Amino acid sequence: MSEQESNEWDSLWQEYTKSLENWRKLFEKLQEANKEMQTKFNDVWEKALEGSNTNTLKTFGEKWQESMNEAGIKSFQDFSQNWQKIMNEANENAFKNYGENWQKTFNEAAMSQMKAYEELMKKFAETWNNMWPKSK
Repeated sequence: MSEQESNEWDSLWQEYTKSLENWRKLFEKLQEANKEMQTKFNDVWEKALEGSNTNTLKTFGEKWQESMNEAGIKSFQDFSQNWQKIMNEANENAFKNYGENWQKTFNEAAMSQMKAYEELMKKFAETWNNMWPKSK
C-alpha cells in the first residue's frame, strides 16, 4: 500500500470513528431526554389519576387509541389490549401501574435496539481495526 493510500485509509478511519463517537454522544443525550420525558409523564399521569374518575380515564384511553390508529402506529396493539385489561380492573392502582409499565416496555425495546446497533457498529470498527491496524 502506498503512503497516499495509507493516508486515505487513516483519514477515512478517523472520519468513521468520529462519526461513531458522535452517534454515541447523541444516543446518550437521547437517553437523558427520554428519562426526563418519562419522569414528567409519570408526574402528569399521577396528577391525572388524582383528579379523574374511571369514566374519564376510559374516555381518555379510547381517544388515545384512536389517535394512534389514525397515525398508523401499528406497534401499539399491545397498548390497546393492556388498556382494556386495566379498564376491567378499574382501580387507581391498576391505572398507576399501567402508566409505568407500558412506558418501561416500549422504552426498553427501543433503547435496546439502538444500543444493539451501536454495539454492532462498534464491533465492526474493532474487528476492522484488528484486521487492518493503522499504519505506524
